[in-house]
Amino acid sequence: MKFQEVDFLIQRTMDSITVRGAVLDDLELLRSFEQGVIQAERPFDVTLDADPISYYDIGAMIEDDDAHVVVAEIGGKVIASGYALIKPAKPYLVHERYSYLGFMYTVPEYRGRGVNTKILEGLKEWSYAKGLKEIRLTVYNGNGSAIRAYEKAGFKRHIIEMRLE
Repeated sequence: MKFQEVDFLIQRTMDSITVRGAVLDDLELLRSFEQGVIQAERPFDVTLDADPISYYDIGAMIEDDDAHVVVAEIGGKVIASGYALIKPAKPYLVHERYSYLGFMYTVPEYRGRGVNTKILEGLKEWSYAKGLKEIRLTVYNGNGSAIRAYEKAGFKRHIIEMRLE
């Protein structure tokens, strides 16, 4: 198969990405995705405790009306995840609530192909439907590829959190 044919097949496959709300039947796979997120973030955060750790109560978020966990699928295979969570804003801000995005994970062989963009689109749509205009996320300062991806999706750098060792 020629390179151009492979490229066409990849594009055709990427066009068939579907994003849907996660269900409890996805929980085992989503827990493995969570461990993938943790492993990817370990090099950026020396304060993470030793394994096993967990960031999220994914099952509770799936069932929570103030959260929206989504997965991306190709041909029925779940290849990515993300969530939006409604959070209260600080009392001194112009908005009362905002949508916080997290749990962004894409199976390694599908990275760099726009899958996360589809996840972000789905989470933004949900957030806007909930009446939220402010959408935020956090990313490690050293994670240049994630920062570039979020900037490409329209996010702007806002605050840098610092710590004293």
